[in-house]
Amino acid sequence: MTDFSGIKTPAYFYDLDLLRKTLAVASKEADRYGYKIHYAIKANNNPVIARTVSDHGYGVDCVSGNEILRAIDTGFPAGGIVFAGVGKSDEEIELALSRDIFCFNCESLEELKVVGETAKRLKKVARVALRVNPALKADTHRYITTGREENKFGIVLPHLRQALDYCKESPEIEFTGLHFHIGSQITSLEPYKKLCDMVNRIWREFDISGYGGKMINLGGGYGIDYRHPDTNSIPGFSSFFSLFADNLELPGGTAVHFELGRSLVGQCGRILTRVLYTKKGAGKQFVIVDAGMTELIRPALYQAVHRIINVSSPGRPERYDVVGPVCESSDVFAKDILLPRTLRGDMLHILSCGAYAESMNMNFNLREKPGSVYFSEGEIVKGGE
Repeated sequence: MTDFSGIKTPAYFYDLDLLRKTLAVASKEADRYGYKIHYAIKANNNPVIARTVSDHGYGVDCVSGNEILRAIDTGFPAGGIVFAGVGKSDEEIELALSRDIFCFNCESLEELKVVGETAKRLKKVARVALRVNPALKADTHRYITTGREENKFGIVLPHLRQALDYCKESPEIEFTGLHFHIGSQITSLEPYKKLCDMVNRIWREFDISGYGGKMINLGGGYGIDYRHPDTNSIPGFSSFFSLFADNLELPGGTAVHFELGRSLVGQCGRILTRVLYTKKGAGKQFVIVDAGMTELIRPALYQAVHRIINVSSPGRPERYDVVGPVCESSDVFAKDILLPRTLRGDMLHILSCGAYAESMNMNFNLREKPGSVYFSEGEIVKGGE
């Protein structure tokens, strides 16, 4: 059994062996169909994690200028960078053009014009995909849907023709194709089947090939199993990619791209945290740990469920609320869960924290950012960045 006793908590712990295995499986299944994966670095921008992904030959999906810089610093080639986001600043657009990235995912007609004007001023040509809002509902938390009419993302269909015409008439724009992203933590394949049907229809009705489109970027959002991370540590990439192969009806030679994040890194990480105090409340027991919503905001923000285990105690199970030290009532990791009888000093592990934990870390209450610890080839390595 791995010895965690000498690790300062809270800490982000990453199993690089599992990460490499997950990346290899995803690559193998995507390669069956010639699909290209860009790692959504917003899921986890830890340099060791990012470098491990880049070592496997992935491209990268960025949503800020600093993510572009982090990606390049950790080995991703600029020619594999796609740049998304509804609010790209002028400075970020200039940065992306100066690094000659693979493609901008433009999300509005006004943004498209700014990219074009900036490219013209810099004597560059901007490769552009148009992100389309398909008005498609995905069965996920309302905060992480991105493809519904009420969402801020993408170009709505009534404006798509105007955007296509602008691309056609602008020598500083190289139109590459379309981009879609319908949400995050999607665990059913049915929304992706509907997305394929939508893509097929839009491609035909808007004659995307006639405008020069040769690429479709279908985003990501494929979920992981937060409730059973041990038995489902690697998502079903075979079923995921085969669904698109079976249902996309695009012209031969159309390149198919994806932007996967959580499904690649989500299960390789966990948070190590020690019990500061136990406390009896009115009809319940609290376990107060040294990690808080500053280290993992998902339960507070999305009501997300993470499995929690006590690795110190084999005792008889009792019911607890597991909470952090932050001065907010939302600083709760789990309510009314069974843990072995838990005492001050016990170490708990919060599982499935490889995505949207460290990358969303904040220093509210002036809390220090935790360190990172890595498990690689059977050994624990501290630091390593």
